[in-house]
Amino acid sequence: METLRIERQDGVVSITLDRPEKRNAVNGVMWDELLATFQEIAATPTDRCVVITGAGGAFCSGADLSGERPGTERPHQLQVMRHVNNVAVALHELAQPTIAKVTGVAAGAGANLAFGCDLIVASEEARFSEIFTRRGLSVDFGGTWLLPRLVGLHRAKELAFFGDIISAKEAAEIGLVNRLVPAADIDRFVVDWATRLASGPPIAMGQTKQMLNRSFEQTLSQSLDDEAWSQTVNFSTKDTAEAIDAFLAKREPRFNGR
Repeated sequence: METLRIERQDGVVSITLDRPEKRNAVNGVMWDELLATFQEIAATPTDRCVVITGAGGAFCSGADLSGERPGTERPHQLQVMRHVNNVAVALHELAQPTIAKVTGVAAGAGANLAFGCDLIVASEEARFSEIFTRRGLSVDFGGTWLLPRLVGLHRAKELAFFGDIISAKEAAEIGLVNRLVPAADIDRFVVDWATRLASGPPIAMGQTKQMLNRSFEQTLSQSLDDEAWSQTVNFSTKDTAEAIDAFLAKREPRFNGR
């Protein structure tokens, strides 16, 4: 690919945004490649966990606006944004658990790419910004949906209105990231988490992810009904039978997604 590096090992798919000269800003080619990559992962049962990170010491500085001028000959902005939205939806709907490994800057759509992952691990040098208002723009790439769920409505408005750069420490304190680790330890930490997730039961984990993602839009009764159906599916799988056998034999289970 032109803008991404994709590596697969032991069920873990590592996606590296690879435009370090632009602090991994997302251009049109990268949007296309991200969408194609997420769609491929969704259709690949052997892909069990996804890690997204950036090259060159940055995560992603947002959308690449260099050369963009209102009124120039290009697709209508609404068409462009619908394509961007498709990328956000494809990430959100992945059954596989996703981890954002954030070093350096994550701003604008880049910040929301990280926040759209299931888990976020940041190095102490990471920093985040909903920078949109500083560019005369409103929040996009799912930020208006993600931020209130992560930090509450009033804190989300503060982040979005001011577009201030916040440190990794502050991001951890307000609940934007799961773990804050020293830069020297982040690779080892993320490998450990990704390996554990990739070895988990993919059907059960995918159902849990889906139910948690839609929990804010449902009543308790609806969520309980979903849980009942999900457990019914799980008890029909070989993975659940394997987990019970492993428990009785006092060994670790080996899940195959069946």
